[in-house]
Amino acid sequence: MQKTKKLRNDWTKEEINTIYHQPVLELVYQAATVHRQWHKHSEIQVCTLLSVKTGGCPEDCSYCGQAARYHTDIKVQALLPTETVIAHAQKAKDGGSSRFCMAAAWREVRDNRDFDRIIDMVKGVNELGLEVCCTLGMLTEEQALRLQEAGLYAYNHNLDTSEEYYDEIISTRKFDNRINTINNVRKAGITVCSGGIIGLGEKHIDRISMLLTLATMPKHPESVPVNALARVKGTPLEDLPKVAIWDMVRMIATARIIMPASVVRLSAGRIEMTEEEQAWCFMAGANSIFTGERETLLVTPNPGLTEDMEMFNNLGLKPMIKERQSSCTTI
Repeated sequence: MQKTKKLRNDWTKEEINTIYHQPVLELVYQAATVHRQWHKHSEIQVCTLLSVKTGGCPEDCSYCGQAARYHTDIKVQALLPTETVIAHAQKAKDGGSSRFCMAAAWREVRDNRDFDRIIDMVKGVNELGLEVCCTLGMLTEEQALRLQEAGLYAYNHNLDTSEEYYDEIISTRKFDNRINTINNVRKAGITVCSGGIIGLGEKHIDRISMLLTLATMPKHPESVPVNALARVKGTPLEDLPKVAIWDMVRMIATARIIMPASVVRLSAGRIEMTEEEQAWCFMAGANSIFTGERETLLVTPNPGLTEDMEMFNNLGLKPMIKERQSSCTTI
């Protein structure tokens, strides 16, 4: 366990494996101790995620209901009007969110009118004083720079799983494509939001390998989302079992110990967790959630704002108040 506030980027797989496989109570104790050294443990950043363009994606990500090739109940939605997105952002801010994330179901960013509209959305949300985040698929360094100049604070691009298991989940792009996009985001001076999904059929060693990739980057991602598979009917992974809560706790606690300065986000899967199970995740070092008035996380169910505020009250937690920061600073 880390005793001083010093970041490491030279973790080994063996070290992370040892941390991950500790008895869960010892692991949580260590993670909670690290969390209190680096963060205000009673504060949780509330983020809102809005799908600004839904469905019709040409990728074949096995977990995703937005892939055009899978027969799901998700309706394709064209890019939302800019004024509609800004109105959602204002409502999110009024509800206590300090970060507003916009997601488009694209394989990659293209230099066209739709990207111009995304730039306008970023500018508008930035003017509200919110941290602005986007997840738009792969992008070039030049496109990342345009987003940064518009006021983008963070870019989400998850690894999803380990490099070794990646081809079992996605065939339409390579693991290196993910790394390249993250590198382009870094070069543009935008903070990185990158984590992954557990419950895809991977082994524990794949989870450890994914954490190793994140923790040995030249700079840790400022945000690390930990997602439990949302089993969408019509996708290849719809029949996989629910992720066990202790698996989520292990991932969150290990991420907290090896990337202590990062915001660890308890992301997809909360709808299937009890309040007590979520409390264990917060104890293990999670200090961010996604919430919203639509009670969805992109296209899957998610607890609503009222329910989350009741949980915060019960647990003695409060929304994190973020000071306005430029897009090239760290969280």
